[in-house]
Amino acid sequence: MTYAVEVNNVSMHFNMNKDKIDNLKEYCIKLLKRQLFFEDFTALQNISFTINRGDVFGIIGLNGSGKSTLLKIISGILKPSAGSVTVAGTVAPLIELGAGFDADLTARENIFLNGSVLGFSRDFMRQKFEEIVEFSELEEFIDVPIKNFSSGMVARIGFSVATIVKPDILICDEILSVGDYKFQEKCEKRIQELMSDQTTVILVSHSIEQIERMCNRILWLERGCIKAIGGREIIPLYQPDFEGRDS
Repeated sequence: MTYAVEVNNVSMHFNMNKDKIDNLKEYCIKLLKRQLFFEDFTALQNISFTINRGDVFGIIGLNGSGKSTLLKIISGILKPSAGSVTVAGTVAPLIELGAGFDADLTARENIFLNGSVLGFSRDFMRQKFEEIVEFSELEEFIDVPIKNFSSGMVARIGFSVATIVKPDILICDEILSVGDYKFQEKCEKRIQELMSDQTTVILVSHSIEQIERMCNRILWLERGCIKAIGGREIIPLYQPDFEGRDS
């Protein structure tokens, strides 16, 4: 079996400032006096799993369970504190709404900007521009600065650009929960098309119904650790620990 993603004993630690600091001046003073105190925060602990090529791999868990951190490590945005991740192929990450966008630029300008961030040439973006705009359904707003857009409108542009070509791996963090139901259905249909060409999809969603409908394999994270991993049989067992972290 050819793996699209292989995660080996990945852990992620962050140093969290324990002091309440109201301004930059106070921070600098405490830093110079060595009076800053930090607490180790473990976001992920010894995470190992593989994702097969063509899988739609769902990740579930409460806020603070490590889902987004894991996606950022897989996409190469973060480097793990320990362990390794091997990714086979091109990755199109849809992790943070508005990432790679300039709020002062128009939607038209941001389409070209986001395309360059993803490695697409300007000529290629010109060829695909009309198709991107048509899919986003934002023709009337194409020359409006995106600082005036809702999060759902930004998500439409991001998804339209990221999926204009068929990436080997598509990473979606709650992207399908933003916007109206009709557009969510449209995004799911495009993901189904990508799947038919063996694109691997990694999907984080708080919608268990969406995870059950779309994913053939599921990872349940709790407090930075793997609670369970398997097929749809995990869904009835999903009982998150509400006394866990909330961020």
